[in-house]
Amino acid sequence: MTVQSKPSPLPPWGYAVAGSTGAVLANALVYPLDIVKTRLQVQVRRKPGETSEGSEPHYTSTWDAISKIVAEDGIKGLYAGINGALLGVASTNFAYFYWYSIVRELYLKSQKVPKPPSTAVELILGAVAGAVAQLFTIPVAVVTTRQQTQSKEDRKGLIDTAREVIHSEDGVFGLWRGLKASLVLVVNPAITYGAYERLKGTLFPGKARLTAPEAFLLGAMSKALATITTQPLIVAKVGLQSKPPPQREGKPFKGFIEVMQFIVKHEGLTSLFKGIGPQIVKGFLVQGLLMMTKERMEFLFVLLFRYVRKLRSEHLAKAAALAAATASKAKLAVPVTTR
Repeated sequence: MTVQSKPSPLPPWGYAVAGSTGAVLANALVYPLDIVKTRLQVQVRRKPGETSEGSEPHYTSTWDAISKIVAEDGIKGLYAGINGALLGVASTNFAYFYWYSIVRELYLKSQKVPKPPSTAVELILGAVAGAVAQLFTIPVAVVTTRQQTQSKEDRKGLIDTAREVIHSEDGVFGLWRGLKASLVLVVNPAITYGAYERLKGTLFPGKARLTAPEAFLLGAMSKALATITTQPLIVAKVGLQSKPPPQREGKPFKGFIEVMQFIVKHEGLTSLFKGIGPQIVKGFLVQGLLMMTKERMEFLFVLLFRYVRKLRSEHLAKAAALAAATASKAKLAVPVTTR
């Protein structure tokens, strides 16, 4: 017989709203870095002395990319596709935290002796939640990646970009391009949140509620570790979801292995880590802000739930007292007859 774990202070949707709110706020603040890292990851790195054959700009660094994007399209160029990106962030994180809280709670309830999950179990739980989330949210990621890599002349809205993907040779299944890479990449959030939980237990044992700086530090550390580990897959996934490079003559990649082979052949092995600078900085800031905001949101939800339960209890107590008083008056009002 299993031992029932302590009830969670929040329902799954509470954790999901807290997580997605934190993710949207964090990604909105650092969105220009997302544009830059995507542009750096999809471009084919030039060899020394090689010149551009087309009108596509070439970026040599994070600052060079920012400067050229602003020069070409103004500040708004750094926010191209932000609506779709934030929609994707909100949906992905809502789904992830929702399923993660469910599978973690089910695991804890199944334990004969209540104890925190091991690192391996945390990774597995995170991977399961991430896989389920990806199945439902990857179309938004595909459309957003296309928007972020469109030139000023080719820029389209969210719906029009989705139609463009659907009208390609992949058809509607083009919205799920990179699904295999995305399913493999569920190890990224799995490593992130698994490392977060383990670091939390190691650095702050027994502490139920972290301060904002503590949550930021743990979130940033765990995301940096996950990013370095999975960067080649991140680059391959972006390559799959964007338009193929000029060398492919319009022919899309068939899988993330083919993308990685193309990168190694044309740019060298180190290019599997291109864009890692802004990727780490973005991940560091986003994850730190996300976990900091998520901790605060969860705390506010807990307080709200307690307040609602308190009001409900008081209301029930008043109703019970009123019913008892009414019954007592009715009893006194009944005339006593004697023979």
